[in-house]
Amino acid sequence: MTNKKSPASGWPIIKGDYISGSPESCVAVSTFGSHLDEQGICDAGAAMCGSCKTENLGLEKLIANTISNPNIRFLIFCGTEVKGHLSAQSLKALHENGVEGGKIVGSKGAIAFIENLDDAAIGRFREQVEIIDIMESEDMGAITAKINECVARDPGAFDADPMVVEVSDDDGDGDEDSGAVEIEMSGELALIHSRMKVIQMMVTDMGYRNRYAAGVYSGKVEGVMIGLVIMFVLLGFLLMG
Repeated sequence: MTNKKSPASGWPIIKGDYISGSPESCVAVSTFGSHLDEQGICDAGAAMCGSCKTENLGLEKLIANTISNPNIRFLIFCGTEVKGHLSAQSLKALHENGVEGGKIVGSKGAIAFIENLDDAAIGRFREQVEIIDIMESEDMGAITAKINECVARDPGAFDADPMVVEVSDDDGDGDEDSGAVEIEMSGELALIHSRMKVIQMMVTDMGYRNRYAAGVYSGKVEGVMIGLVIMFVLLGFLLMG
C-alpha cells in the first residue's frame, strides 16, 4: 500500500469553481474552459476536479490547492482551451519552464503574470506533480481511464509536508461564496491588458537605466572638474617656480 499523508487543515484551502473528492487520491483533474461532470470525475477517483479559466489567478489557486496536498502526484488536463487566456498552455509552460520576472516563461496567454506564488511554491508544484495531457477531450470514459492509469502508478505522497500559500482574491474569480464576480475578458481586451503591463515594466526598467546613466554622467563631470583643478594647481606651481 502506498504511503499517504494528511493534507493541510481544511483542504482544499482555496475556494474555487471545483468539486473535491478523496484527499488521499493521487490525481487531480482540470477541465479548463469546459464544465463537465465534476462530481462524476471525483467519484471516479479524483481528489478534485474543476475548471481553470485564467492564466494568472486561476492557475495560482489550482497550484495552491495542489501543493497543500502531498498526495496529489498527477494533474490531468482535459476539456477545451480558454480562448485568449490559454490557461492550459500557460500552466503547462509554467510546469516545464517556471517563472521569470513574474511572467510564465513560454506562455502564450495574454496576462500570464504570477503575483501570489513565490519560487518555492512554483518549484514545489513542478516537482510534486506530473502533467497528463488529454486536452480537448470531454469524454468521461477517456478521463476515467486516465484516472485509473494514474491510480495504478501512484508513487505515494510527495516527500514533504503540505505547503500552504495565500492567494489574494482581490481581482475576483467567480466564487459565489466569497461574493466575488468573475469578469470574462475577450482575447483582444486581455491582449491590451498584457501589453499595458509589459509597457509598465519597460517604463520602470527605463527609469532605473536613466538613474544609472545620470549617475555615470555625474561621475564623469565630477572627474573632469577634479582633473582641471589639479591641472591648474600644478600649472600655478610651475609658473611660480
